[in-house]
Amino acid sequence: MRRVAVTGLGIAAPVGTGVEVAWRNALAGSSGIAAISLFDASDLNVRIAGEVSDPDSHLDGVIDAKEARRVSRYIKLAMIAAHEAVTMAGRGLLAVPKRSGCAIGVGLGALEDIEKNTINLNKQGQKRVSPFFIPYTIPNMATGVIAKYHGLQGVNLAPTAACASGNHGIGEAFRAIKYGYSDVMVCGGAEAAISPLGIASFANMKALSTRNDDPAAASRPFDRARDGFVTGEGAGVLVLEELEHAQAREATIIAEVCGYGNSGDAWHITAPRPHGEGMRDCMQLALQEAGLDPHQITYINAHGTSTQLNDRYESEAIGVLFGEHASKVCISSTKSMTGHCLGAAGGIEAVFTVLAIRDGIMPPTINLDNQDENCPLDCILKHAEEREVEHALSNSFGFGGVNAALVFSAWQG
Repeated sequence: MRRVAVTGLGIAAPVGTGVEVAWRNALAGSSGIAAISLFDASDLNVRIAGEVSDPDSHLDGVIDAKEARRVSRYIKLAMIAAHEAVTMAGRGLLAVPKRSGCAIGVGLGALEDIEKNTINLNKQGQKRVSPFFIPYTIPNMATGVIAKYHGLQGVNLAPTAACASGNHGIGEAFRAIKYGYSDVMVCGGAEAAISPLGIASFANMKALSTRNDDPAAASRPFDRARDGFVTGEGAGVLVLEELEHAQAREATIIAEVCGYGNSGDAWHITAPRPHGEGMRDCMQLALQEAGLDPHQITYINAHGTSTQLNDRYESEAIGVLFGEHASKVCISSTKSMTGHCLGAAGGIEAVFTVLAIRDGIMPPTINLDNQDENCPLDCILKHAEEREVEHALSNSFGFGGVNAALVFSAWQG
């Protein structure tokens, strides 16, 4: 089977926009979570989130100014990350448009615009509904706009799998290249669901942290005092490329994608299957495709949402699958800094996982002050840890019982 290289990375996240900025802040353990500024949240019982700071300031040369005024926020974030990734990948990448594709996973899409246009319709009538509402709201439009601007005429996918959407986007792109349907894929995840409706719904299901007075400490994966996740937003995009294609144009190869696993819990609309059975299955499938044993994994970027059941069952799944090695593999949840970016989470965390391989340093899990005894993992605490990372795993799990895991490996060229 054809090998798949990572040759470009792009990110817009609560910890920063741009790969090097976001990575530096993640390694420093800087939280991107603060009081909500996108709207007046004073009437809500949850008033904190992980927002991307001023994305409009990064749109010059990325998207036409007129179109930028029309598109939904999640599309802007996806465009920013995709532009950076394609630019990093370098010249000659998209020489054959029909062999170049796009797969951006999106969980909710333009929730903010759905909310606003519904209010406009109910209060002011049909004429106040934007004619661009449908085109720029549907979840596949991030893929569509990226493809349009970069001339990607090949495989075109928009996986919607809740919080596993980003990993599905990358995984399906990996398979498209591996099995010969494409030579280049721009892939990842994007989301912008910080709106009154989104926050209110998550809050009413008791899924969110209510630490409004201490936002930076609110997301605390695997900690005894965790009380829910913090909603985040953003985009993480990778350029994947068939290895010989990348070598032929003398591209810089950052890492390889070696495995992808997905599974379904068939259990509950929001809760994971007890003991993390589905989580374990998807990790095992990813390792099998990569031809690796669990003891060969150095680092896991955990899904680690800061919710009671997810953290407990993910820990249990890792413990069962990895056995004795579970106490040796280094684990962190970068959601402790970004919040849970929903459909974008897999893309953002894949970027961080690849950077850990590139630089030989793994980001910390902040706010883990008293580790839950039901989560007996070797979590990287407080400070980044330097260590050569040969193989790494990135996990994403979502509502509806969707599970996806990716294996990235160091390039041995």
